Amino acid sequence: MQIQKNYKNMKKNIAIIAGGYSSEIVVSLKSAGGIYSFIDQEKYNLYVALLTREEWVVRLSDTETTPIDKNDFSFELNGEKIKFDFAYITIHGTPGENGLLQGYFEMLGIPYSSCGVLVSSLTFNKFVCNQYLKGFGIVVSDSIRLLKGDVINEDEIIEKLKLPVFVKPNDGGSSFGVSRVAEASQLKPAIEKAFSEGNEVIIESFISGTEVTCGCYKVKGKEVVFPLTEVVTENEFFDFDAKYNGQSDEITPARIPDDLARRVQETTSRIYDLLGAKGIIRIDYILRDNKQPVLLEINTTPGMTPASFIPQQVRAAGLDIKEVMTDIIENELN
Repeated sequence: MQIQKNYKNMKKNIAIIAGGYSSEIVVSLKSAGGIYSFIDQEKYNLYVALLTREEWVVRLSDTETTPIDKNDFSFELNGEKIKFDFAYITIHGTPGENGLLQGYFEMLGIPYSSCGVLVSSLTFNKFVCNQYLKGFGIVVSDSIRLLKGDVINEDEIIEKLKLPVFVKPNDGGSSFGVSRVAEASQLKPAIEKAFSEGNEVIIESFISGTEVTCGCYKVKGKEVVFPLTEVVTENEFFDFDAKYNGQSDEITPARIPDDLARRVQETTSRIYDLLGAKGIIRIDYILRDNKQPVLLEINTTPGMTPASFIPQQVRAAGLDIKEVMTDIIENELN
């Protein structure tokens, strides 16, 4: 009995999963640093696991790593085998945001922080996800999906969607490969740029209005929908520099009427349930004519640097980010 008691009192081993196989690795590493600082280290042992195409390793220090055994997602430390009790996934892009890593952890029986295989795969494909939610009455922009090898008729695209349009990878994020196209001559180069980041491209009609984003998570007995953040940038759109190099103003809570903010929060909560989401998600919208929320996209592994939207919204809600992280972890462990 004494052995069992001691075992129960041992701290759980948490892997913060960073890296990935896409351009978004730079963002993932920043988020991993944020999450490392947010999680309660009195409750948990924290390790950063760096997953790239070349290697899967655990970072022991700034200069030292040790390989991960992919058979059971364990590693050795001082001759002892360390197994993980929980994985906090903060890979933006493949394989951490599209269901691949979720399937791996499902097979190993390791609890993890984010949405499951199906939801991760669905939300990673912007076009398919938006069409799915459109069937439930969620308002989305008009769009066209292109696959590599498709014959592209630029005139038909412009006739259907009108200019300007946004051209972006259908299976990527962090604004890599995204262009705002205002003239017909810009369309082909923009499509080529988007295809350089993925195998599918989505072209969306431009919607004028205020851009806002709203985070949400639900655990046993608790639902939290955060205050909205309003995004203001002088750039053509909320691109990589606006997101990560300070070329934007992020105002939390958003400067919109309370009833409109509640409508966005209610829509966010409804989408969470329609998807069967898990963990923290963040949903981006354009408020068309500053009245109608139009879904842009859903982030199932949102950025988690101290300056990212979710930590901002947690602070605006008067919550402790450490307690939010504990909610996410304990909901899966218990």
